[in-house]
Amino acid sequence: MPDHVVREQRPTGSQPVPLTTIAREWGRIGCVGFGGPPAHIALLRKLCVADREWLPPDDFEDGLAACNLLPGPASTQLAIFCAWRLRGPAGAILGGVCFIVPGLVIILGLAALFLAPRPPGWIAGAAAGSGAAVPAVAVAAALGLIPASWRRAAGRSNPAARAAQGRWVAYLVAGGVAAATVGPWLVIVLAACGLAEVSARTWPRFRPHGPASSGPGPHGPESPGPESPGPGTSGPERSGLGAVLLPLAVAVPAAGGLLAVAWEGLKVGALSYGGGFVIIPLMQHDAVHTYHWMTAGQFLSAVALGQVTPGPVVQTVAVVGYAAAGVGGGLLAALVAFTPSFLFVLGGGRYFDRIRASAAVQAFLTGAGPAAIGAIAGAALPLALALAHLWQVGVLALAAAWLLGVRRGVVSAIVGAAGLGMLAFAAGAPVG
Repeated sequence: MPDHVVREQRPTGSQPVPLTTIAREWGRIGCVGFGGPPAHIALLRKLCVADREWLPPDDFEDGLAACNLLPGPASTQLAIFCAWRLRGPAGAILGGVCFIVPGLVIILGLAALFLAPRPPGWIAGAAAGSGAAVPAVAVAAALGLIPASWRRAAGRSNPAARAAQGRWVAYLVAGGVAAATVGPWLVIVLAACGLAEVSARTWPRFRPHGPASSGPGPHGPESPGPESPGPGTSGPERSGLGAVLLPLAVAVPAAGGLLAVAWEGLKVGALSYGGGFVIIPLMQHDAVHTYHWMTAGQFLSAVALGQVTPGPVVQTVAVVGYAAAGVGGGLLAALVAFTPSFLFVLGGGRYFDRIRASAAVQAFLTGAGPAAIGAIAGAALPLALALAHLWQVGVLALAAAWLLGVRRGVVSAIVGAAGLGMLAFAAGAPVG
């Protein structure tokens, strides 16, 4: 069997895993997976590798690394991939659906409360408080991703390392400025940074002077080689496949109704490499300014709901869909957003090793990665500007201290901020 083909999708044991077991276990993870991708990855590793020994450790880590190279929610793709390895396409579809649905049901239920035309005062306070913490969450997410991305750029010999580090800083700044100023065009900037790095690493191969041996070989100093993101990463190390899809995000004319909802879901599902926060500036512009589906404060609440509910963070798009067209819009947005993840695994799972070994893909990621981190941090500015009340600034400061100073978790920060919002309402502060 060729090296790039994944081994037969069977568990290590002699008996195939029953579909009922996949439905139960993947559904359980979908119910208790609070904390985003790190929690999902840990739960999947414990189930498939440590407890049940369905997959060898190397197979699990290789699958995780490959999923990190794809656009879309990496932890969702990993859940689909593990179920695919155990029971093929039927297992992948069943496992993925059971992983996604619990969080989707919860977030749509909360959306009905938070986005009601006249929500109770304590609900409005909780929404305003939790939304106030979101800019701090974005900054904390970006800072957490910087070390691994910096090591990726710096792990080369001098003077190539200095040049790579300089480009890394430029990509980071470009992504941050784009997210803060030209949100709808952010995807073009990310693609441009990735392609710029591909060009920077390819150009020395074609220099007319110097000995042929001085050019980079397959694993020389100018080539990233077949390395992949670390086993525990879930950040902006994503696939060059996005270079084809990203420009489409701004090429389709604006449309209303369910077509616009579906297009929004497609952009989130196919372009959100680097985590859900990368696509936030584009979603915010569409939902608040282009289609007027929701207010700026309601959008902050939608992002907060995506952080505190179990399941994938990109389910924020379901709240946007709900604001546009009710429950049907939320279900449509989620369906379109998660469909690419299923297609990537079902259609390309056995070729993941080839994608990981591509020097061009690795170079693209090295450029787009820091740009995505900058975009996550830059998204904090328009999110902070959406705060409507002075007391929310105080909540934002407390959330920043909790996340960046004390270094505690995102879920506790947002839940605590929601509690402060309810106290603000009880004290008579404006929450609408």
